[in-house]
Parts: sequence; structure tokens; C-alpha cells
Amino acid sequence: MTEYLVVIEGEGDAWSAYAPDLPGCVSAGSSREEVERLIREAIAFHIDGMLEDGLPVPPPSARAAILVQVA
Repeated sequence: MTEYLVVIEGEGDAWSAYAPDLPGCVSAGSSREEVERLIREAIAFHIDGMLEDGLPVPPPSARAAILVQVA
């Protein structure tokens, strides 16, 4: 199983997500749970489309994310 890093942003009823290793692969939803489900579907759809078009699927390059506090 391949794992891609996903960035999730939002609050309230406006959430979005994207996969930095897969340019153009994004999703939006009204809750964090919804956007997580949708980005999983979007990644699978994005990769299927790349394979159908004969394009190489980029391997995951991002391995982790951290939150950094700035004073």
C-alpha cells in the first residue's frame, strides 16, 4: 500500500485537502471527516487517470508533517 502525505485545512463547515506529491489532486468538504474521505477517493481517481493516460505516478516524497509554533 502506498501512502501519500495529505494537507488538510479548514474550520467550521469549510474544509479542503490536497496531496503535495500529486499536483492538482484536491478535495473540499463541509467537515474534516468528509474531506478525509473525499481526498482518499480523489487520490485513487487521480492515480487511475494518470495510469490510463500512460503517465508515471510519482512516488511519495513527503514522509511526515509537523506543526511548528512561531512566537
